[in-house]
Amino acid sequence: MYFERKTYLQELISAEGNGMIKIITGIRRCGKSFLIFNIFRNHLLERGVQESHIIQVNLEDRRNKRLRDPDVLLDYVDRQLTDDDMFYILLDEIQMVPEFEDFLNSYLHIKNVEVYVTGSNAKFLSKDVITEFRGRGWEIRVHPLSFAEYFEGVGGEMAPALETYYLYGGLPGVAQFDNPAEKQSYLSEVFETVYLKDVIERNHLHNADGMRELTRILASGMGASLNVRRIANTFKSAAGMEIGPNTISRYLEHLQDAFIINEALRYDVKGRKYIGTETKYYFEDVGIRNAILGFRQIEPNHTMENVIYNELRRLKYTVDVGLIEIVRRNKEGKSVRSNLEIDFVVNRIDERVYIQSAYMMPDREKVEQEQASLLRVPDGFKKVIVTGDRFHSHYNDDGILIKGIYDFLLHGL
Repeated sequence: MYFERKTYLQELISAEGNGMIKIITGIRRCGKSFLIFNIFRNHLLERGVQESHIIQVNLEDRRNKRLRDPDVLLDYVDRQLTDDDMFYILLDEIQMVPEFEDFLNSYLHIKNVEVYVTGSNAKFLSKDVITEFRGRGWEIRVHPLSFAEYFEGVGGEMAPALETYYLYGGLPGVAQFDNPAEKQSYLSEVFETVYLKDVIERNHLHNADGMRELTRILASGMGASLNVRRIANTFKSAAGMEIGPNTISRYLEHLQDAFIINEALRYDVKGRKYIGTETKYYFEDVGIRNAILGFRQIEPNHTMENVIYNELRRLKYTVDVGLIEIVRRNKEGKSVRSNLEIDFVVNRIDERVYIQSAYMMPDREKVEQEQASLLRVPDGFKKVIVTGDRFHSHYNDDGILIKGIYDFLLHGL
């Protein structure tokens, strides 16, 4: 099954000639290699670029082990730069090369070279590299298939396709299997032998069981507000493990660096400040989340929330969790402060949107419950409720946009 990944191809095309190293990042198995070695390479060939001017190396391939030496790789590439025409260097999993920053910097001032590299670790390929290049590294973040990409590839009826997407996620590899057992086996195998093993080995962790249990805790509490002390208590009560908050914080960072999870910080909408006490974590791929739990704890409402979060990130919004403080009178007539939550407060350049995720809104009471926090927002930015019901998108009498999940996933906000 072929997925065109048109958005990412356009990003690669648009970045050509910007004088920067193009850094394609994302979770393993999300399609980065196929993007540069097949989709982008075919685009170059169709445009008339000679095959000899496309230099590609898969550094994960054992056959290319010697090329993981930066000096050997430098010599290998240099020997192929034989004329003044443009050359395209495509390198997969560049973080496997020691001192790769120096290697990449060697090509920044060569006018007839465009360099595209992929990597699966944010710490090395998002933070450190772009800092090292001082504005000369251009990151293109690749995610698993969006529902729109998935549905375009598989076709059929939309509702069953979304149900399958909720269950098995958007890794391109899983879509190649028709049998549910094969899909589940693939996802479980990828998590254990690729993601978990990679995090443990890369970070030289000695407590594999602790890291595995942390992923289970996060998967079980997907979208719930958490902090490291609460997670530590869960380790102690549920798993009988004593793991301190500092270790848990480090483990969480490792999982984020590997793009397995993403965080949403809590934001005080009225006070316009971040609240650092708790954080929500979402999985980059809901299929991996379900595989971690053995496909037992399937919760469509939380899954939809995670899918919405991922789509917002794919649309290049920054995503926070909003809090609105309210004051109410209790039975004794005393003022009591409490918080209402807005699922997502998203920003992109000069745009802000407040979003609630509501799996079902069967009656007016549920609508009022979902929009209670939105109506208390003290500004005029757009307010949206994304619902799993088959609503035709419309504004209600309170000025809230009610948007069906299919419309949102296929057409955005």
